[in-house]
Amino acid sequence: MTDAETRARAVLGELRRSIDNLDAILVHTLAERFRCTQEVGKLKAAHDLPPADPARETAQVERLRSMAHEAGLDPEFAEKFLNFIIQEVIRHHERIRS
Repeated sequence: MTDAETRARAVLGELRRSIDNLDAILVHTLAERFRCTQEVGKLKAAHDLPPADPARETAQVERLRSMAHEAGLDPEFAEKFLNFIIQEVIRHHERIRS
C-alpha cells in the first residue's frame, strides 16, 4: 500500500466515524422529536382536535426548505424528509385518538 493510500484510508476512517456520530445524533434527535409529538397527539386527543394541522404543516415545510437552502442542503430532499416525518406523526396521532 502506498503512502497516499494509507492517508486516504485514514481520512476515510475519520469521515466514517463522523458519519456514524451524525447518524446517532439523527436517531436521538428524531426520538426526542417523536416524544414531543406524542405529547401533542395526547393533547389533541384530549381536546378533540384533529390529528393533522395543514396550516402548521405548510408553514413547517416552508421553514424547513428555507433552512435547508441556507445550510446548502437540497430543499426538495428536506421537504420529502419532513413530509415523511409528518405522515408518521399524523399516524401516531390517529392511533392515540382511537
